[in-house]
Amino acid sequence: MNGARKYRNMTVGLLGGSFDPPHAGHVHITREALKRFGLDQVWWLVSPGNPLKEDAPARLERRMAAAHAIMQHPRVRISDFEARAGTRYTAQTIVELQATYPGVRFVWLMGADNLNQFHKWKDWREIMARVPVGILARPKERTRARTARAARVFRAARIEAPQSHLLARMSAPAWCFLNVPMSDQSSTKLRRSGQWIKEDTGT
Repeated sequence: MNGARKYRNMTVGLLGGSFDPPHAGHVHITREALKRFGLDQVWWLVSPGNPLKEDAPARLERRMAAAHAIMQHPRVRISDFEARAGTRYTAQTIVELQATYPGVRFVWLMGADNLNQFHKWKDWREIMARVPVGILARPKERTRARTARAARVFRAARIEAPQSHLLARMSAPAWCFLNVPMSDQSSTKLRRSGQWIKEDTGT
């Protein structure tokens, strides 16, 4: 608990995922989130695996090392919290984080593609009830996000983009959809192109 004290009274954005591999798009949305949502820090939660994906990711140690290499920022922390806590689902992870770091305000961060399938996540309503949610997307994804089931259910809790800096101060449920310039790079494309091979080959 002593180590947790230095984070007390901070507002921390949580960017969870397999990061298989991490890429410039992750870096960009992290910097945008820090700037636009009024966050003190962002933590990358490098997960042991994604329950919604069938294929196992590369070894956690390799993904952690790659994340440290690409995301070098004094206000960004790379974490294997889920592996250490033994949590499998985001809702469980948030519960454990709030218990481990009392006094920290957490904001869940995700892309619009995740918002479109958010209702498939385990205990997704509990996630919305526990933490504000910041959603970053390309401009063309605005229409799809508006029709997502989670967006419809929590329509009244939406904060408009011009007030995005207030998200960190809001009590849950609260969410904000923010259009930001984004690259077309993705982990899936990098794997398919052969730029990221799961097995450690020394390349």
